[in-house]
Amino acid sequence: MKKIYIILTHTGTVLSNIVKYYTKYEYSHISIALDEQLNTMYSFGRLNPYNPFWAGFVHEYIDKGTFKRFKNTKTEIYSLEVTEKQYTNIENLIQKMKEHRKKYKFNIIGLFAVSINKKIKTKNSFYCAEFVKYVVENAGIQMELPEIIKPQDFRNQKNLEKIYTGLLRNYNRREKTCLNQ
Repeated sequence: MKKIYIILTHTGTVLSNIVKYYTKYEYSHISIALDEQLNTMYSFGRLNPYNPFWAGFVHEYIDKGTFKRFKNTKTEIYSLEVTEKQYTNIENLIQKMKEHRKKYKFNIIGLFAVSINKKIKTKNSFYCAEFVKYVVENAGIQMELPEIIKPQDFRNQKNLEKIYTGLLRNYNRREKTCLNQ
């Protein structure tokens, strides 16, 4: 068995506050990582930390880019045990997206449609929660996720184990004894 990580965040940016206002949920963004240190963390979000309108498939880092700029990003991190095959499926899917990243777009219309409980999907476009749902479903991981997906919908999934709550910048500095808060 291997583990993947589901990372819920709220940066406090204007866009994240708009999402939080409409969804009424604490976290407005979600990412997926293939390692506990979050060195292989991916999502759909800002390509440039200073421009919220230039977005797409991103390799995210705790100490670079958007999360470095927004140092007070709040997070909740979950681990999920997956099979070797599921893990390999995720690796392959992410690798394919990295190789063809220019063909993927941010689904801004779909993101705003969520606020009126509608789903608008176009080919090769995702907002963060759509991306994570797409990855887990295409890896063969069973989750009970709604059609119109929000980051919050991942919080209460079976087999997810919460391993950290706090500021994202402090995640890798935490002591192993506080993992199961």
